[in-house]
Amino acid sequence: MKPFIKPMSVVSPIAPCVGALLLGASPALAGETEAEDSLAADAAAAATGAEASTATVQSGQAQGGPQGQQAGAPAGMPPGGPPFKTVFDKNWITVGLGAGLVPTYAGSDNFQFFPLPLVVGRVGGVGIRPSAAGLTLDFLSPQPTLVSRKKKPTVSLGPTFRFRNDRAVDSGDDVVNAAGRLDNALEVGVNAGLSFPGVFNRLDSLTVSANVRWDVLGAHEGRVIEPGVTYATPIGRGMLVQVGATAEFIDDNFADYYFSVSPAQSAASGLPVFSADGGLNRIGTLAIVTVDLDGNALNGGLNVYGLTGYSRMLGDGADNPYTALRGDPNQFLVGLGLGYTF
Repeated sequence: MKPFIKPMSVVSPIAPCVGALLLGASPALAGETEAEDSLAADAAAAATGAEASTATVQSGQAQGGPQGQQAGAPAGMPPGGPPFKTVFDKNWITVGLGAGLVPTYAGSDNFQFFPLPLVVGRVGGVGIRPSAAGLTLDFLSPQPTLVSRKKKPTVSLGPTFRFRNDRAVDSGDDVVNAAGRLDNALEVGVNAGLSFPGVFNRLDSLTVSANVRWDVLGAHEGRVIEPGVTYATPIGRGMLVQVGATAEFIDDNFADYYFSVSPAQSAASGLPVFSADGGLNRIGTLAIVTVDLDGNALNGGLNVYGLTGYSRMLGDGADNPYTALRGDPNQFLVGLGLGYTF
């Protein structure tokens, strides 16, 4: 691996894992989470929190008092039981900022620093969750509650957006750069998920989700499909742990734009001519830990989130010259940030 530290990079790639996830667990709550991208799916989407895709927590008894929560409801109720107010009673939002280290493009073995901005919450009945280098909304987000309810699955549905700038900025590799810069892509689509609470304990959840997106800026002009599964569980009243797995399927347009080497690109870079086809592009895993700094997630305030992820490029995503000759199909991600919930 060749470290290529570029603190001023504009937007760093984030592999879909993270979405998957990344940024998928609210620092102060256990809501329904979705693994939505493949390794920080190229990366600025990793952090805490999530509403539409954050782990759903159904609580039981807290020191003799009934305790429960649905999608978006925080875990860990103060002694004495309801009624009482929490920061998640109606509208809430978490904002934060951190930094991480990811490959400079999907398939690269050079790394760069990237910012980890965070905006997640529930406002006006709409769940807001960051996803890999983008944003996902949930129009079916239920109102948080601490009233004990049956453990029924909850559904999330809404639009999703992702910005992709693979090889649109300096890759840190002169040969790859010689093949030419690519255009930025904006992918717009829809995300849907189903969260099952109380899988292994009263407070955990398992979320199965998928999103499909299309490029609307005329860059790769292709389609991306990302299914994923996420497991989330609170630990005590101030910590949430999430682990997820995702896959990324691409069409021929996407594969040709990012992985093919044309005769002109071959002449300019010295890389062999290569024609890429679509299919399963990568699989990945991601782990996120969020810790509330005062030990009580229900009152909001400061929280710290950390994440680490791995994804493996597959098919022509691994066999193309940019990855096989100049990079590495094994992709890694680490990040750390600070958020505030109110």
